[in-house]
Amino acid sequence: MFVLAGYLVVIGCVLGGYALAGGSFAVIVHAAPHELFVIGGAALGAFLVGNSAKTIKATFRYVPKLLKGSKYTKTRYMELMSLLYDVLIKARKEGLMSIEGDVEKPEESALFKKYPLIHADHHLMEFITDYLRMMVSGNLNAHEIENLMDNEIDTHHHEASVPAGAIQSVGDGLPAFGIVAAVLGVVKTMASVGASPAVLGQMIAGALVGTFLGILMAYGFVSPLAQLATQKVDEETKELQCVKATLLASVQGYAPAVALEFGRKVLYSTERPGFSELEGHVKGRKAA
Repeated sequence: MFVLAGYLVVIGCVLGGYALAGGSFAVIVHAAPHELFVIGGAALGAFLVGNSAKTIKATFRYVPKLLKGSKYTKTRYMELMSLLYDVLIKARKEGLMSIEGDVEKPEESALFKKYPLIHADHHLMEFITDYLRMMVSGNLNAHEIENLMDNEIDTHHHEASVPAGAIQSVGDGLPAFGIVAAVLGVVKTMASVGASPAVLGQMIAGALVGTFLGILMAYGFVSPLAQLATQKVDEETKELQCVKATLLASVQGYAPAVALEFGRKVLYSTERPGFSELEGHVKGRKAA
């Protein structure tokens, strides 16, 4: 919603300002299709050349997600931390082996099914269950698990950042492709140098539309989308860091309520629940 609203603001303000200055839309409307064909086609071609098939597929799959709001809300984090609390409480009271069945078959676990938002996220569930499985095995110490978690989170962050980088590269190239379109327009104009001044003026104005469109597409549409993609990747990484901090605190011997506090402190302030708020929530869910 905000992406589309932002695009409308960009278009409205740019074209509105042009109209208020007395500009004629006839030139833009006449030249835009040809200029967009040159700019868009060149940008698409460069994108295909400069990225692997895996990156291209990942980028096209990721773009629709940017049009949706963030799923990383306080409600989601409250559910995540309630799940971790329940798992750690069960392991502390009944022993680590008591959660082995939940970890091995999370899709069948009544414990995990209590938290549908988390249970539906395959990647997050895999991250949680993999490290719970290591805790159950008891073969790794806290430092080894932390190092492994850091490596996995870094790998995830790098992989998830690939679409954002690809989109940004397209945005960086659009102004140059706009100049290419404008130069082609100038070449066409120079080939008609014998025409009347009025005709030449129209042709030069049409050529300049290419530069205008290239810059507008870059800084008004594509680059902001890449920035949004980067922010979404940071949110995904933050959730994994929350799980990491909570589980590591448990491995080091802290009580579940204290381990939860380690995870809570990792969260961004905009989504982080208060101490009392979280404590009341997880204990209420446990009682239910």
